[in-house]
Amino acid sequence: MRVWLTLALWFATWLLWSGLYKPLLINLGVLSCLLTLLIARRMGFFGPDVFSLHLTGRLVPFWGWLSKELVKSNIEVARIVLSPRMIISPTVVNLQALPKGRVSQAILGNAITLTPGTVTIDDYEGQLIVHCLTCDGARTLQAGEMNRRAAALER
Repeated sequence: MRVWLTLALWFATWLLWSGLYKPLLINLGVLSCLLTLLIARRMGFFGPDVFSLHLTGRLVPFWGWLSKELVKSNIEVARIVLSPRMIISPTVVNLQALPKGRVSQAILGNAITLTPGTVTIDDYEGQLIVHCLTCDGARTLQAGEMNRRAAALER
């Protein structure tokens, strides 16, 4: 079921993005989606700990919250960079990921990296190493709101 649903989504996306509906191009699109599906299967994409289509309904509110955080963080980093004194206090912190699944941990690490002023350096067995531009940013990250929201995706 996962395989066919994914194939249908990939082909629908291909059709939407191509905008060309000639028989030859549609056949090439089907062929490319089938080839991608074969490669994804061989890579283990459809394993229960990797395939994350079940998170889709919970991702939309997470993305809304993350968008708000990105705007706030962009403003804060712009304020720091445009300040004549450029008050930075670079720091590296260890963060224990609350999400247990690999996909949710990857979402957490990527969300941290997307947020200006922070970069996830490493994610190994639930331990994230994060570089923060300021100590305040590190404290905000360690307060755990993003960590809790990423963990809530699994429930």
